Amino acid sequence: MPSRIERLEALLAERTADLQRVKAEYDNYRKRVRRDRLAVGEAAVANVLRGLLPVLDGVARARELGEVHGGFQQVAQALETELAALGLHAFGEPGELFDPACHEALFHVRSTEVDHATCSTILAAGYRVGDHLLRPAQVTVTEPLALTSDHVKKDHFS
Repeated sequence: MPSRIERLEALLAERTADLQRVKAEYDNYRKRVRRDRLAVGEAAVANVLRGLLPVLDGVARARELGEVHGGFQQVAQALETELAALGLHAFGEPGELFDPACHEALFHVRSTEVDHATCSTILAAGYRVGDHLLRPAQVTVTEPLALTSDHVKKDHFS
């Protein structure tokens, strides 16, 4: 039969293990809540930024037409600076390799001047904030002119 001290030590060990388990569960809970709060905050920022994309498109069109100057230029620059501080990143440059994960092909042409599917014209910039893709870049894709044997067979026997 265990002595009173042995029973107390066993009870102490059991309570200590219970306390450690509860502490670990609480720590995990705190981490999960912190992670969830960050995710909700990021989603809220992404939604607000997504709503401002038409404004940025309008500024870009005005720049293309040479209509951004004076006070409007200062407002546009301030807007772009503040949005960049929130993590908004524009992407899409002519000459980039076409990636369907971040480019939306609106037009398609073939050319002997490229070896791979390439974004030849950027019709609208793409935007991301952190890992969130807000909008793919809308592009014209230029592919190599060379026809595959499947295309030759289809064209020949049609």
